[in-house]
Amino acid sequence: MVVRLSEVWPVVGADRLLSECVPPPRFADVRFGTYRPDPDEPSQAEALAVLVARAEKLAGPRPAPSLWSRLRGRSESPDKPGVYLDGGFGVGKTHLLASLWHEAAGPKMYCTFVELTNLVGALGLRTAVEALSSYRLICVDEFELDDPGDTMLISRLLGQLVEAGVEFAATSNTLPDKLGEGRFQAVDFLREIQGLSARFDVRRVDGPDYRHRGLPVAPDPWPDEKVEQEAAVRANASCDHFVDLHRHLAELHPSKYGALLDGIETVAITDVRPLTDENVALRMVVLADRLYDRNLPLLAGGVPLDQLFSADMLKGGYRKKYLRALSRLIALARTA
Repeated sequence: MVVRLSEVWPVVGADRLLSECVPPPRFADVRFGTYRPDPDEPSQAEALAVLVARAEKLAGPRPAPSLWSRLRGRSESPDKPGVYLDGGFGVGKTHLLASLWHEAAGPKMYCTFVELTNLVGALGLRTAVEALSSYRLICVDEFELDDPGDTMLISRLLGQLVEAGVEFAATSNTLPDKLGEGRFQAVDFLREIQGLSARFDVRRVDGPDYRHRGLPVAPDPWPDEKVEQEAAVRANASCDHFVDLHRHLAELHPSKYGALLDGIETVAITDVRPLTDENVALRMVVLADRLYDRNLPLLAGGVPLDQLFSADMLKGGYRKKYLRALSRLIALARTA
């Protein structure tokens, strides 16, 4: 029986949000030893060495703070409490981040930036700080600030957790002092942005997108009839009209998009259309991330996936989000 995602209404509590803060299935088995730095891109080997050293530091039990450090409310470590991997798409940043999480001693957490903001929204800032202050390491993938509220929220969260001795690792396609640029008046929140930047040891990771080396173009879309027929013969497949799906996403909080895919092994979408509404496009970005996390093959009809976002969108403030989504959707379409 084919599932219609547009008819599924998942219920997700705060407990589930916290318990699911682990690397997604695609990165469940990655380790530093499985990362292959490109010999033509020395920054990849350098980033690997930095994270291996950080993992060695985090492999043992969390040291008890001295009375002096507790009174001052800060860590005694001279190192910055966070490491930040900045780079393009598909250069292995998430592989490295997940490897660090696997090597570190617990308690520890792994989430995307969207999942972190959703978690804090569900728990409240005070409860989130209380719940996370005992953690040794928090890994945040796709770190990005899209509005002033997120800037203030995450700045306060990180500040209080750093004082509690929590260490951070993050990946992004945007340097921390450029977060929010092009999306809101970052100058109004410069203090918060600079505060976030000062907490990270920034490491650049360069290289071409490994998912598309030699294959940068989206595969030809399938006829809608073939999409529906193929979904009908695949186990645990979903199939939705593109418009029905994105309208349904508008009625769900993004924290529920992962639960929407529970039990699904293949996703099929008919009549994919170019998007012109930024709100719809950003919801599709979150869905693309959850599909990619779960390594779900994507059967798609309609326009080629590389035409999903308009030319204006690909030039705007959310350009990097859209390019990441295209990179991931095209990779999933090729696996189908």
